Amino acid sequence: MAIDRDDAAGREQDRDDAESMFLGVEQQAEQVRTGKATSRALVEAALRRIARTDPALGAFRIVLAREALAEADARDAQEPLGPLHGVPVAVKDELDVAGQVTTFGGAANRSPVAADSEAVRRLRAAGAVVIGKTAMPEFGQWPFTESAAYGRTLNPWDTTRTPGGSSGGSAAAVAAGLVPAALGGDGGGSIRIPAACCGLFGLKPQRGRVSTAPNAHLWYALGTVGPLTRTVRDSALLYDVLAGTTPTDRWSAGPGPGPADTGWVRALETPPGRLRIGYSAKPAVPGVRPHPEHVEALLETVRALRELGHDVREVDPRYPDATAPFVAQFCGGVRAEAAAVERTDLLERRTRSALALARLVPESAVERGIRAGERLAERADRMFTTMDLLVTPVIAERPRPAGALDGAGLLTAMVRSRPMVAYTALWNVTGHPAASVPAGVGADGLPLAVQLVGRRDDEVGILRVAAQLEAVRPWAQHRPPLPTE
Repeated sequence: MAIDRDDAAGREQDRDDAESMFLGVEQQAEQVRTGKATSRALVEAALRRIARTDPALGAFRIVLAREALAEADARDAQEPLGPLHGVPVAVKDELDVAGQVTTFGGAANRSPVAADSEAVRRLRAAGAVVIGKTAMPEFGQWPFTESAAYGRTLNPWDTTRTPGGSSGGSAAAVAAGLVPAALGGDGGGSIRIPAACCGLFGLKPQRGRVSTAPNAHLWYALGTVGPLTRTVRDSALLYDVLAGTTPTDRWSAGPGPGPADTGWVRALETPPGRLRIGYSAKPAVPGVRPHPEHVEALLETVRALRELGHDVREVDPRYPDATAPFVAQFCGGVRAEAAAVERTDLLERRTRSALALARLVPESAVERGIRAGERLAERADRMFTTMDLLVTPVIAERPRPAGALDGAGLLTAMVRSRPMVAYTALWNVTGHPAASVPAGVGADGLPLAVQLVGRRDDEVGILRVAAQLEAVRPWAQHRPPLPTE
């Protein structure tokens, strides 16, 4: 589907496709709803843009062109229209898509699955069109999207750098305007880290807010499913569709916004009022120092929040040590996903090392890790008795050059990952909602971001404040300087 760039009509088509795909989820759905565009036209634009741009990025593990066009035609013949009707979306390759192999980022699975995961089913029920599956590191273990089977995914803002991980393929696809939204998963920061690296909004919801069915869990109590988008409102729109669990799910979140209440999008219409907001540049992992530009982005956000009328004060969080409960569940998650693949002999060397370690950790230790995480969550709850939100950096270092995992064994990969998860992984252990919010662009031309952390089940508090920040410093207008543009 590539177009000769020397052809003027082709270049004009490129520009039109870019303008179409950089529209948000809500805007694209509105175009279909009002007859300004068809689902097929949106999907064709996305496919042309993927064909033009993705060879330089590696965001997609597989593009489902034939299936997506057929699904788009079905959407154009369908009524009533759903809230995502006709919008092309992408799905991280740890989530089942009917008729496709769920690779978990590696070569150890070969057989297609029969049915969609619950999150994908909900997207389709709302009218979305699944256009492809996005790249990830094997089993989502690392904050860099690189695998032996599928190579590297690169950052659209600088194709010499990582987009983060593990949902780096989803983040790169949205940041590059290949799709307006993509599903990711977050077991230690894997939505927030690539959102920070790629200039997107990424909310890790409260544990149990979105179904992991047909699986009972995603890395036990650590993992959640959620979207990466360019705007807060698009994220809320997708959570209106995704929120809710099934009897299969081990965890279910407490009361929150959703179709049975006011809804996530409608909740944004109510201002948050004057909130008590704490901020800190202190990492939750000892021995890690934040990059100066990340500290400055945090302080600039503090100034913006004060101008918005909030009571913002520096705090010294007494972060609990989450290492033991995190490692126990990490090991349990690797073991569970290894049990779900067909050829463990085809796993990467690093993963085989992780699996050997995981097999030394009995299931009883994983369950103890889960209970320890709940105790840490109760300690973290006390932090939120004196503040409504906590603001921190998302990652400690700037996005690394691509190839962070080249030649790295298990220990080296873990050491290289520490600065990337130093602010995020704690909140997977406790289950609290947290989001990466864009905060400008650094001297290296790569995005900056801050993390908003909320009370248990208070995704709405995060969304409302993120929307306020978005209003005073709009970020969706910024596009990466792709070499194909």
